[in-house]
Amino acid sequence: MSKNTKTNNDYDSPWKEALEVYFPQFMQLLFPNAYAEIDWTRGYEFLETELQKIVRDADSGRRHTDKLVKVYTLAGDEIWVLVHIEIQGKADDSFNERLYRYNYRLVDCYPQHKVASFAVLTNQLDCKDLGCYQQSLWETQMKFDFPVLNLQLWSNRFAELEANPNPFAVIILAQLI
Repeated sequence: MSKNTKTNNDYDSPWKEALEVYFPQFMQLLFPNAYAEIDWTRGYEFLETELQKIVRDADSGRRHTDKLVKVYTLAGDEIWVLVHIEIQGKADDSFNERLYRYNYRLVDCYPQHKVASFAVLTNQLDCKDLGCYQQSLWETQMKFDFPVLNLQLWSNRFAELEANPNPFAVIILAQLI
C-alpha cells in the first residue's frame, strides 16, 4: 500500500463512520431533494457485501467508493433505491468515469432497482469538470450526470452551520476548519 493510499483511507475513515451513524441527517443536509423522496419510516440498510462484490469484480483500477445504502422511496410501490456515495478529498482524473462505472455495475447487478450516485468532495477548489461522464462514437452517445457537492463552497456558511441542529453540520464545520 502506498503512502498516499494509506493517507486517503485514514482521511475517509471518519466520514465513513459518520455516514453509518448519521446517514439520514447527511442526506437531509447535503441532498435535501433526495432526502424528501425517501420513506425514512421503512428504514435503510448498508449493503457492504454487495458493494465489495462490485469493487472486487471491477477491472478499472483503484476505487474510492464509500457506502452503498438501500432505501425505500415514498412512491408507494415496493421500489427500493441503491444510493452510492463517494466522499473524496480531491477528484483524480478518473473520478467521473469511476462514478459512472460504479453506477453501471450496480444497475447491471440489480436491474430491478434504481440507482442514484452522490459525490461529496471535501477539498476540491474547482468542480466545473466534475459530475458528468460522456462517451460518444459516430452516432452512439452516452451521458451520465450526478451531483457533486463541493464543501469548499460552504466555507462562507459558518454561522448557518453553527446554528443548524443537524449533526452533519458539525462534521462539515470540522472539515472546513
